[in-house]
Amino acid sequence: MKLKSFSRVSVQRGVVLVEAMVAILLFSIGVLAVAGLQTTMLKNSSDAKYRIEANYKAQQMIGLMWATPAATYGGLYNTTINVPELPGGTLTVSQNVVGGPYQIQVVWQLPGEDQQHQFVTFATITP
Repeated sequence: MKLKSFSRVSVQRGVVLVEAMVAILLFSIGVLAVAGLQTTMLKNSSDAKYRIEANYKAQQMIGLMWATPAATYGGLYNTTINVPELPGGTLTVSQNVVGGPYQIQVVWQLPGEDQQHQFVTFATITP
């Protein structure tokens, strides 16, 4: 009976190709992960921009109410106005109790989304 001896070269034939394919696979997964993170970062960045704009508009309304106290105490600010800086944006000012705090609510809805976003703040304006 004759035993076959395998040389070291014939056993490792094709290993470099398998290693290269595994390396390409791992690199591709890494690139896809980075692309996914960048997409998420852009979405969160635009959401933050809209939240900042909503906060600014609400604070601007509070400043206007402080600047015109006669109109504020007369209830002229219980209204809803459009906010063109936000997609589908509206700003609502309401006062549930006379002499109580005003609620300023800014609502907007991004194109292609079903969910509405909102920013709510309260302000008490006293004479």
